[in-house]
Amino acid sequence: MKVVNPLEELSEEELRARLEGSALPRHVAIIMDGNGRWARSRGFARIRGHQAGVKAVREVVTACREIGVPYLTLYAFSSENWERPSLEVAALMRLLKNYVVGERDELIEKEIRLRAIGRLDRLPVDVRAELARTMDRTAAFDRLTLTLALSYGGRAELVDAVRRIVVSGEERVDESVISAHLYAPDHPDPDLLVRTSGEFRVSNFLLWEIAYAEMYVTNVYWPDFRAKHLYAAIVDYIDRERRFGRVSARAGGRG
Repeated sequence: MKVVNPLEELSEEELRARLEGSALPRHVAIIMDGNGRWARSRGFARIRGHQAGVKAVREVVTACREIGVPYLTLYAFSSENWERPSLEVAALMRLLKNYVVGERDELIEKEIRLRAIGRLDRLPVDVRAELARTMDRTAAFDRLTLTLALSYGGRAELVDAVRRIVVSGEERVDESVISAHLYAPDHPDPDLLVRTSGEFRVSNFLLWEIAYAEMYVTNVYWPDFRAKHLYAAIVDYIDRERRFGRVSARAGGRG
């Protein structure tokens, strides 16, 4: 299904102007989809799409920091991605390692904290080591928290949370207890979930946390996603009326 997003016809400057003085989402989560299709449409190997996607990551991270979004979570590698061909998985792990090493100085300079969630023990030892080094070097920063979901699955997160609750000996389990045992209990729930490439699926991403998130879908493949598209998603979010199941305040008690 093709999505029509008129906001994406506006210039980056026009969109940025519409953000001024508005209540921005505290937490934006993005399903970065379409790398393979981007590469295939150009006659490239799939890994070329993943490599091109790094530029989009840099631009979105920079844009979030500049406008003041405090939390950004990127779905970088799912638990299902381990089932891809071994050569592709190996290339993705090299790309991940290169990113956390190559961006380290930039993250430090811009005071961006790097976090990671998922079953990280499945990552190669060298990747885990460099990831831990970058997270340690940026742990004290608070301008923006960039979280990479790696070897991540929403159902696995809930299973792991239940296991931790059982081990903790909690006798009464409610929503707050479950939230406290998720991978990143100190993160606010996402306000805005963005998915690229025109797909309408949450793909096992932050299943608990996105219960009330607004969703924005764009036809743009991830390697072509730029600050302009992020701004369009946020402007769309700002223009919506969030009710959380309650009656609209603006409707004067109706709705």
